[in-house]
Amino acid sequence: MFTLVTDPSALPSYTEENYLKAIYKLSEAEPGVEVSTNRIAEVLQTRAASVTDMLRRLGEKELLHYQRYRGVSLTHEGRRLALLTIRKHRLWEVFLVQKLGFNWDEVHEVAEEMEHLQSPLLIRRLDEFLDFPQFDPHGDPIPAEDGAILRPRHRLVADLQPGDGGTVVAVKNTSAPFLQYLDKVGLSLGAQLEVLDKVSFDNSLEIKVNNNGTALISAEVSRNLFVAG
Repeated sequence: MFTLVTDPSALPSYTEENYLKAIYKLSEAEPGVEVSTNRIAEVLQTRAASVTDMLRRLGEKELLHYQRYRGVSLTHEGRRLALLTIRKHRLWEVFLVQKLGFNWDEVHEVAEEMEHLQSPLLIRRLDEFLDFPQFDPHGDPIPAEDGAILRPRHRLVADLQPGDGGTVVAVKNTSAPFLQYLDKVGLSLGAQLEVLDKVSFDNSLEIKVNNNGTALISAEVSRNLFVAG
């Protein structure tokens, strides 16, 4: 559980929120491994020297543990602020899809701007207006206001064998080209998928979609798609 901070002077800047969010996501991708400066620079598409300056500033604010050449990890408060930013981002994505008719491949950049609005009351009202959604349009869990976050046990399509299947519930890759490809082959969230064959040459999969047509998906696609059931 997190203690909510309401002092405006304690709120991070736009750039600081982006750094905290990036560090949180990188640490979640590799649990127990401190995040390197170079990985942060790669994700944020900036210079390592700029990253070092920002890490020093965030360390002074006690938002992360930072030692040069040793990597970084978020403090309790840094993790809270990262999850708050992710919460706002994912709620705005739900709003854009459900209420404004955006496609799931169109919302990320817009939500990147809206996630930096600093109004706890607005976000509470938004959550209520959307009827307290648990997942965003890409299947990612939405953190609660206190920082609690669901850890659903989904299966990666790449791990399925012929005869296995389930409902598409989440994607790992949220880039517009990937989501547009999934739409083209009928693999949006909620689609029913069954593996018919696994090609030993390249691990591509022949699948049945919605008990109807078939498709051949690459190993790369299967590594970025989750099912439940």
